[in-house]
Amino acid sequence: MMLIKRRSILLLLAFLLVQPCILHLSHSSNNFTDQSALIAFKSEISFHPNDTVFSAGNWSTTTNFCDWFGVSCSRRRQRVTALNLSHVGLQGTISPHIGNLSFLVSLDLGYNSFSGFLPHEIGNLHRLRELWLPNNLLEGNIPPTLHNCQKLEVLYLYGNNLNGSIPKDLGMLPRLRHIRLGRNRLMGTIPSSLGNLSSLEVLELSQNSLTGAFPLVIFNLSSLEAISIIRNNLSGTLPMDLCSHCPNLQGLFISFNIFSGKLPSQFNNCRELIGLSLSYNKFDGSISKGFGSLKKLEYLYLGGNNLTGNFPPIISNLSTLQEFASENNSIKGSIPSDLWRLQNLIIFHVEENDLTGTIPQNIFNITSLQVLDLMGNSLSGNLSLDSKISCPNLERLLLDVNKISGRIPSYLSNCSNLVLVDLSVNLLSGPIPRSLGNLKYLKNLDLSENQLSGEPGHQKHSFLTSLTSCTSLELLYIHLNPLNITLPETIGNFSDSLKAIGLHQSQIKGQIPIGIGSLKNLTWLDLSSNNVSGNLPSTLGGLEELQRLYLADNNIGGNIPEELCQLIRLGELFLSNNKISGSIPNCIGNLGLLQKLNLSYNKLISSIPLNVWNLENLLFLDLSSNSLSGSLSPNIRKLDVIEYVNLSHNQITGSVPSIIGAFESLPLDYLHNGQLECVVHCDLKPSNILLDEDMVAHVGDFGIAKILAENKDATQTKTIGTIGYIAPEYGSEGRVSTKGDIYSYGIILLEMITRKKPTDEMFVGELGMRQWIASLPDKMEVVDDGLLRIEDRRDVTVMQTILSSILELGLRCSEELPDERLDIKDVVAKVNKIKLALLGNRNNGV
Repeated sequence: MMLIKRRSILLLLAFLLVQPCILHLSHSSNNFTDQSALIAFKSEISFHPNDTVFSAGNWSTTTNFCDWFGVSCSRRRQRVTALNLSHVGLQGTISPHIGNLSFLVSLDLGYNSFSGFLPHEIGNLHRLRELWLPNNLLEGNIPPTLHNCQKLEVLYLYGNNLNGSIPKDLGMLPRLRHIRLGRNRLMGTIPSSLGNLSSLEVLELSQNSLTGAFPLVIFNLSSLEAISIIRNNLSGTLPMDLCSHCPNLQGLFISFNIFSGKLPSQFNNCRELIGLSLSYNKFDGSISKGFGSLKKLEYLYLGGNNLTGNFPPIISNLSTLQEFASENNSIKGSIPSDLWRLQNLIIFHVEENDLTGTIPQNIFNITSLQVLDLMGNSLSGNLSLDSKISCPNLERLLLDVNKISGRIPSYLSNCSNLVLVDLSVNLLSGPIPRSLGNLKYLKNLDLSENQLSGEPGHQKHSFLTSLTSCTSLELLYIHLNPLNITLPETIGNFSDSLKAIGLHQSQIKGQIPIGIGSLKNLTWLDLSSNNVSGNLPSTLGGLEELQRLYLADNNIGGNIPEELCQLIRLGELFLSNNKISGSIPNCIGNLGLLQKLNLSYNKLISSIPLNVWNLENLLFLDLSSNSLSGSLSPNIRKLDVIEYVNLSHNQITGSVPSIIGAFESLPLDYLHNGQLECVVHCDLKPSNILLDEDMVAHVGDFGIAKILAENKDATQTKTIGTIGYIAPEYGSEGRVSTKGDIYSYGIILLEMITRKKPTDEMFVGELGMRQWIASLPDKMEVVDDGLLRIEDRRDVTVMQTILSSILELGLRCSEELPDERLDIKDVVAKVNKIKLALLGNRNNGV
């Protein structure tokens, strides 16, 4: 018996020792299949970082593939169950042999640079539960074979270049919980079959090109936690009882689509909702009281819709709210005074509405607040001057385009993290606080278009001097204020971060400080329309990055320093209406990026430097009203992109042909230039104007009314007849006046409404376009049909009234006698009135 027992134990031990070998032999072919699939996968990798994935001894047949980087195997069968090669910088395509890893449960190749198509063979992975391929370069369609992966739970394909439509068969995957297909190029509709996914928790399809109505059946999924379809072209309405069937919904993000209708009013079942983004759709109506039921809501975005009604005080009850945005609507009323109760509020955007009343001062006591944007409303009253307010985390304060009055509060200096302050276009008065210089993180400061003044008796220690302590300051706009200050020498002490200074029309006096040349990174300097005097400092040449220099309408004298030619990045130079003398520096032609040059109304002498005609990017040139002389160079033909030239009121000589051949289409002002006189505001295409030896113009299809051309002794003017846009007195009397421009404007208005040119073949003999319109009892008969094709027929009457007003204005402007035409100020007033009527009509649906 003992012998039998011992023999049995030995046999058992032998079996246990041999069994692994038997198992290995029985599965060796299957293991070889996995190894071969992995090797084939590796062969499609075109690039990989060194010493990461395929380092020495790794992913080599000399080692067990279950030990390879990123590979996980089952213990018993030694089959590949997971392949995770995310975030390792791989480039290449995904081998179809991946479909041979038949035991694969999880495939994660996210955040690489895989390109090409997603292989259909993935449908062979019947055990696959998780497919992670986000942020690659995959293209083509989503394989319809995915419906064979019946155990699939997670499908992450976002951030690729996939196109085509969303496969309907995805709705046949019973275990699918997460679908993330955002940031692709998917088109078509969202299949309603997704409403069959009873386990679906997350549906993310944002930033595609999806169209059609959103399937409301998806809102019946009780498991649903988040929907994101932002930035598509999806339409439809939201159910009033939004969360009745999906009570677990935590996030609904549908911004930047074309949803319409009213906002849901019943949120009683949305107890889990954390984020709600409905902005930039076509929702209308008011913000309902139901929003007050969202006790867990942290993010509420309603901007860019057609919302009306008063600002809902119920918002103050959302104690967990962190971000609220309802910008670009038509919400009225005042900001709730108890908004301070939102002690978790970080961002508050309500700009571009119709809000009135004062700004609740306790809003600045919300210590968590980082962004406060109330721009573009009708808020009034003074800002509190309470120095105890601290707002320690406030970074962006935008109160511009309101009716706020009083002084700038000194407590702004307590908001030590401020980066952007915009108080422009208000009624603020008093001195600008020097304490703003304590804001060390301040980048943008805009106080323009107020009634602010400088601090009397502190010219050497002005607010400008204090702002030099703002070492991060980039943009400084204080224009259109009655500052009445002298620029301090310390202006050169601003940090290298300063890029723009706007001080035009601000009663700046004195000279431009020499130290301004220290602002090496300044790109924009505007001191125009002030009382700046003295000469242009040569140190301006030190502004190496300057792109726009505006010094027009001052009392600056002296010469143009040649150092300005060092500003090789300069695109616009305006020095007009000063007392600058001397000649134009020849080196100005070195400013190859210059697009606009205005030196008009100065005391410049001598000839125009030849280098000016080398400015190949020049679009605008005005040298009028100087004492320039010499002949006009034929090199003007080099200005082949020019749009406007004015050399009038100089002593320049030249001939008309040398000008006309230079330009394809150009409104020219060449008036009273000694021997040279040409057309005002003409289209001088060579195809439109041909000149014979007597310089007689033959008008082409544009309908130019008249060309004045002087003979050689500059004493006699040859007049050509009138056709079309130019006033009759040009042809009959050779008389040029502003009333002629009014006539031309009137004819253009009539042309716009009738869609007929004054040179149309129907206008013959005494019948011109104006006479034709004036002779009809019903002026609306001449209106082009296309202008009355309006979808909403209720607005036809309003539109007819607007068009009738434009016709009437055109007829008044084009009266035969100059004295019977409207003055320009009356024209502007009537145009503005028509514009307001038109905008009002558009806002009502047109």
